[in-house]
Amino acid sequence: MDFSYSDEQRMLADTLERLVADSDSVGDAAPITLWHTFAELGLLQLPFAEHVGGLGGDGIDVTIVMQAFGRGLVREPYVAGLLLPGTLLARLANSAQRERWLSPLLGGEYRMTLAWQETAARYDAHAISTRARRQADGWVLDGSKQGVMAAAAADALVVTARLDDGLLGAFLVPNDSRGLARRDYTTLDDRTASDIQLTGVLLPHDARLGDDASDTLDAALALGRAALCAEAVGAMQAACDQTLAYLKERRQFGAPLAGFQVLQHRMVDMHLNLEQARSMAILAATSLERPAGERDYRVSAAKAYCGEAARFVAEQAIQLHGAMGMTEECRISHYARQLIMFDHHLGDVDHHLEIVSERLTAA
Repeated sequence: MDFSYSDEQRMLADTLERLVADSDSVGDAAPITLWHTFAELGLLQLPFAEHVGGLGGDGIDVTIVMQAFGRGLVREPYVAGLLLPGTLLARLANSAQRERWLSPLLGGEYRMTLAWQETAARYDAHAISTRARRQADGWVLDGSKQGVMAAAAADALVVTARLDDGLLGAFLVPNDSRGLARRDYTTLDDRTASDIQLTGVLLPHDARLGDDASDTLDAALALGRAALCAEAVGAMQAACDQTLAYLKERRQFGAPLAGFQVLQHRMVDMHLNLEQARSMAILAATSLERPAGERDYRVSAAKAYCGEAARFVAEQAIQLHGAMGMTEECRISHYARQLIMFDHHLGDVDHHLEIVSERLTAA
């Protein structure tokens, strides 16, 4: 199978490489400015179909973007703030809702995020206790969501809730809605997350997206997981490159550390994990249009493997840098934290191994 990039994809990769070349300036850039830059380059429109205002990009296009973001430690919530809510809007919203919510999101004028995760449900997006009740003048939402990424900067949330008829609903909830309480905090990898409490939040009738959101939510989460795998591969690549450069520069007993065979073997193990993770990320990206069962099985396999590989590369990079690898001033510590947290976003290794195991057992 030919995995070489098309001319357009090579141009995209080159553009992103220039964008994140100066990692320090990218990391320190004002979030709004950087998000507007994404819009100007078409990165916000890229993953969505043309008939909803997108550019018709596929999983490999998203992989190119996320690998670049992983290499550059770009903190902007491309997955949480664009891919997840945008997929639900693109597939479930009617024309009026797309005009009101999706178009400004793709234009960089509006910020959104998806609130789906609950403590009791862990990573099961369907085993939720948040409820949506229909009443004469709209909907009433009650419940709580945890670990909602990028909620503090969002203008609105897409909230999943169970309806009285058992269907899964997706609702557009402005961040300043009465009855919505938010507790913000910073995660290990310097991103923002929030716990959301919904108490009698009153919404209009047109706040609901489509009918049953179950299948679309699964598709959105599969896309998000494939994108995170690609981001982890980019971060692993940077961690391997920086660790090798350090071993070539650092001298011990009059010789560079890179000359010690035992350290060479550890670098080889890091690169083996990187390349296998890269293959699994490509598998996930090219499986997004397959039937739901096969798609979820392949994406879970990729997420599980990339999670183990990311932790291995992070731990080895820290150890090979020595004590300085733990300091805030050493850039490798930031990559290590990003790689460790990758495993906890959208399902950890144990969760996805369980999905793979159930599929193999059923087969």
